Amino acid sequence: MNPSLVSFCRHCFVAGVCSGAFTRAARAEQAPSSATVAEVLVLGRSVPAPRGASDYRLEVGELSRVPRKNATELLKLAPGVFLTSEGGDEHAQRIYLRGFDAREGQDLEVSVGGVPVNETGNPHGNGYADLRFLIPELVHSLRVLEGPFDPRQGNYAVAGSADYELGLSQRGLTLKYTRGSFATDRALVLFGPPGASVHTFGAAELYRTQGFGKNRDARRASAHGQYQGQLSAGTLFRLSAAAHAGSHHSAGLLREDDLRAGRMGFFSTYDPRQGGDGTRFQFAVDLESRVGSFLLRQQLFAIDRSLRLRQNFTGFLLDTQEAIQLPHAQRGDLLDLHVTARTLGARGFARTKALLAGQTQELELGYFARGDAVTSQRQRIADASGAPYKTEVDLHSQLANIGLYVDVSLRPLRWLTLRGGLRADLFSFDVLDNCAVQDVSLPAADKSTVDRSCLDQHRGGEHREANQRSSTASTKWMPRGTLTLGPFEHVQFALSYGSGVRSIDPHYITQDVATPFASIQALEGGVLYARSFETISVSARSVFFGTHVDKDLVFSETEGQSVLGGGTTRTGWSGSVRLGNELFDQNANVTLVRSAFDETGLLVPYVPDLVVRSDSALTGELPWRVQGQTLRTALALGVSYVGRRALPYGQRSQTTFLADLSVALKVVGCELTLELSNLLDARYRAAEYDYVSAFQRNAAPSLVPARHFAAGAPRSVSLSLAWNVGGG
Repeated sequence: MNPSLVSFCRHCFVAGVCSGAFTRAARAEQAPSSATVAEVLVLGRSVPAPRGASDYRLEVGELSRVPRKNATELLKLAPGVFLTSEGGDEHAQRIYLRGFDAREGQDLEVSVGGVPVNETGNPHGNGYADLRFLIPELVHSLRVLEGPFDPRQGNYAVAGSADYELGLSQRGLTLKYTRGSFATDRALVLFGPPGASVHTFGAAELYRTQGFGKNRDARRASAHGQYQGQLSAGTLFRLSAAAHAGSHHSAGLLREDDLRAGRMGFFSTYDPRQGGDGTRFQFAVDLESRVGSFLLRQQLFAIDRSLRLRQNFTGFLLDTQEAIQLPHAQRGDLLDLHVTARTLGARGFARTKALLAGQTQELELGYFARGDAVTSQRQRIADASGAPYKTEVDLHSQLANIGLYVDVSLRPLRWLTLRGGLRADLFSFDVLDNCAVQDVSLPAADKSTVDRSCLDQHRGGEHREANQRSSTASTKWMPRGTLTLGPFEHVQFALSYGSGVRSIDPHYITQDVATPFASIQALEGGVLYARSFETISVSARSVFFGTHVDKDLVFSETEGQSVLGGGTTRTGWSGSVRLGNELFDQNANVTLVRSAFDETGLLVPYVPDLVVRSDSALTGELPWRVQGQTLRTALALGVSYVGRRALPYGQRSQTTFLADLSVALKVVGCELTLELSNLLDARYRAAEYDYVSAFQRNAAPSLVPARHFAAGAPRSVSLSLAWNVGGG
């Protein structure tokens, strides 16, 4: 284990009162003892026991009223999460979590109902996780586990994992239309059969916008269906399917000096060809059954995914004239990436409980299996013709990940519990690189091929094929455990340790080099408080944590993606609180963290050291009635503060403060909602970078690093009208 991490955790002092998952225990306690008892059939899947102080089970509830652009933004209910949308409206959001720049999911294992979202083998980022296909109104709850402390967590659980549970509380047929700033339109249809499980629903969405500023238009369509029922007593099944297609343009980044000199506006773009397109189709079936003392669960899933991204980070800088090339001018640095992937997988477990020494003990054995067939190509596009002039990546990859785990829950005493176990994952890579040779010293005298990207020569012009196949496999063993003490008068203490893994980009695979992953070690200690009073329920947590990664990811503007770097260590503290009753719900959290490279002690770039977030919702009845019906209202507010982020060369970014507000009126089955995003119209930078670029085509490039930024969205206003029939 990393010495600096051990040293930090040895001196951790668990104290303070902060966050937790809001429960509804108060309502249960307040139920009259004389209430009529009715037999109710409840259909729901089993959930694993909590793993430490940073295991957040978040019921969305009324906090869904806080303005959010998509389902990814629900992650901000957990401490330490900060999101940016620098890639465009349909590009996966960049995620920062507890000191990690997780990019678009490379350091966060993301799933929806157990179906993985992370894309293995995507050259834009191995682990790319795009949740834009998910309709946010369908998110019933989510589990965010910060840290690799559960044996069920697999690949990409570096900073942690997030699993979305889908459900539709409002039954009947709901039609919703939204009109907003920048010619934004959204039409939504939701259907939940009355009397059926909350997890049985159908939904479809159409969306389009011109976007703020230049080159920010987007459009998408999504459909999602799920059915849950019983095959027999004790046997539950669930079928789910999703389809999504989207397209967008992106403004990319601007140089700060061009903005100050008046050469560019705050919402301008250098290259209007930037943008992307994507599709996702998936199907899953779940079966859960109780056989004697065993609970058995099996899930099968299939995913078909395509993605195209066009991005230009450096302008006209990288197409240098090589001595062996025919003479040419700078052709431009626009990257055109295309990925297609097909995924088949399964996961399952067998769990049993037994009474021993007067306490319940639990054992679970489980597995995860996933196979991916991925085709990826990245090319550079000439500015003048729009045609590709260089192929940088052309891979066909067959990838496999099979994981086995054992998980136990031992309770020797009522107030002492040890949960944890061991997970082992095998990663297998078979990669065909169709462009294995990019440069040849002393090429053949015939220069007709020197400008080709994928060469078929050795040194001196000796012939070889342009492709190269590499295969390798390796196994990672990961112990994980949590020790829990309590509760003592509503207070519980927890100490957790875990080892995690992140597989690497297939482009890095070398024949028989059996280390195709990064290793993670994490340790945390925390105190939890939960209590239901007569009129309010309160839960709070205070957590100290430390994480070490032996091969971290660092963003490279020349590659247009993150590349492997050295080891890093993160130490910090997070606190959160959630409280509420029938009238209001309040969730707030704060995270302080230091992220540094092990060798130099320099701060990891782009990571915020302070993140503060508050989500509030207030509901109630107004004294007026409409046609004899009660008029209800709801007010929701979301507030974020992000401290200065470290940048290369010892620089720091600006701070960010954002507020979003919504007001709703509801009577009978109609609801009118007004939303204001970026309420104060802050002129903020969603992302900031320091690197060398040259966006003036004919000017001599300066090799001095310059500040670059992606403009954040200005204030926007939207009005929604929803109508429900048959919802009760």
